[in-house]
Amino acid sequence: MKLVIQIILLVVAIALTAIIILQPSKGEGLGAIGSGGQMFFSKNKALEKLLDRATMWLSIVFGLLLILVEVYDKLF
Repeated sequence: MKLVIQIILLVVAIALTAIIILQPSKGEGLGAIGSGGQMFFSKNKALEKLLDRATMWLSIVFGLLLILVEVYDKLF
C-alpha cells in the first residue's frame, strides 16, 4: 500500500512540476524597461486560470499525500 501511495506521489510531483513550468511569467521583470512591457495585453486568460487552479489542487493533493505517507509509515 505504501508503494502505491509513493508512486501516486511521484506522478503528482512530476505533474505539478510540469504545470509550474508551463505557467507564463506574472511579472514583466526587465522587459518593462523601455516600454517593452506586455503586462496588460495577455492573450490567453482562460489557460492561465486553468493552470492556476491545477497548480493549487495538485499542490493540495501533493501535501495530503506527503502527510498520508508519513502517517502510514508511523503506523505500520
